[in-house]
Amino acid sequence: MSLRDEIENVLRGWNAHEIAHGASPIIDFDCHPTGLGPEPAPDRLTVYRRLAELRATATGPLATRLDADLTYLGALLGEHPPFDDYVCKTQGCDPAGWPEEYVADRAEQARAALADLGITWGAHTNTELRQAEGLLDVSEAPDAIRQAAEELEPAVREATGSTAPYTLTIETTEVDAYWAYWLDGGGDQVRLRLNLPNVEFTQTGARQFALHEVLGHGLQSASLTARAAAEDVPWIRLLSIHAPQQVMLEGLAQAWPPFLLPEDKVLITRVKLAHYTQLVLAQVHRAINHGTPAVECADRLRAAVPWMTDKTITGYLADRGTSPEHRSYMWAYPAGLDWFAALADADPKVSRKVLHAAYQAPLTPTDLTNLWPAGPTIGGPGSSDRLPKPPAP
Repeated sequence: MSLRDEIENVLRGWNAHEIAHGASPIIDFDCHPTGLGPEPAPDRLTVYRRLAELRATATGPLATRLDADLTYLGALLGEHPPFDDYVCKTQGCDPAGWPEEYVADRAEQARAALADLGITWGAHTNTELRQAEGLLDVSEAPDAIRQAAEELEPAVREATGSTAPYTLTIETTEVDAYWAYWLDGGGDQVRLRLNLPNVEFTQTGARQFALHEVLGHGLQSASLTARAAAEDVPWIRLLSIHAPQQVMLEGLAQAWPPFLLPEDKVLITRVKLAHYTQLVLAQVHRAINHGTPAVECADRLRAAVPWMTDKTITGYLADRGTSPEHRSYMWAYPAGLDWFAALADADPKVSRKVLHAAYQAPLTPTDLTNLWPAGPTIGGPGSSDRLPKPPAP
């Protein structure tokens, strides 16, 4: 048995253990489904020791993945490593953050786009933008998402070169969690779950859902599955949100609209607003992990993103400060979106090369940088730990 296969066997057992104990799964998408139910590992410590043994002889992509697994598993066992080291070893990039001036510039771009739609900046910004997007009833969402995915799929396939098949299942659920929608699955079977308490459906949102979840995560994962079936790939065929391919997955999923629908003013405004919001959340993510009081972080968020509720802010701070899963995973959103938003404005030859590669292998931040050395620093060029003043109203 190859080292890669041994690692995957251990990860499958770890995943089965977590599920059996009601915890979050370790495997988010299985790009090499075996059809066999793995034996759950007896405990996390046993998994850690076995992965450490395998790490002793691992190199290249296998070593990078094992470093992420061991770091994350160590956190589940009770370790609380310094934030910068933790994110670097799991997400694969330094969480240096972005300068205040850069965040302010992104705020101005979002404000200008909103103003062009006649939308004001304040407590009702998100509500007004949703109205501009065209409100939909919850019952209409699955059909709207499917229709949008069917319409946009040819463009995504042309941009990425993917010919992989996939089958989509859409389910609804109601859980007390931060996420509004989530995609997982295995092989060419893709499942999209809609968390009804957190989802607000719009016509524009259906296109965003289709690009982010179905044609982003879904088709991309199915494409990686097809590649793994066609050849003996050197990477772990199990995708996990604590591993360094997540920056690519979340970054491209969020940034698809400017690549494909640059004339869709409402959707592009949503992306610009998300870009600014993610940069602010990154500031707070760093701050809460570097000792800034929670109330100060909350006040910063409320001032910078005035449509956020206290309930939402409470969840964001707890996730980023105390959850081993989200302390790592949430950094993928600002790091990935910022890099891919820049790529959308780059030379089309460069973007095409990256997009094709992204549907062939689970690229890490290092891989992305190698593909586009002139691109921005993934994770930001650096910022002060002091929370900046919010932009003027």
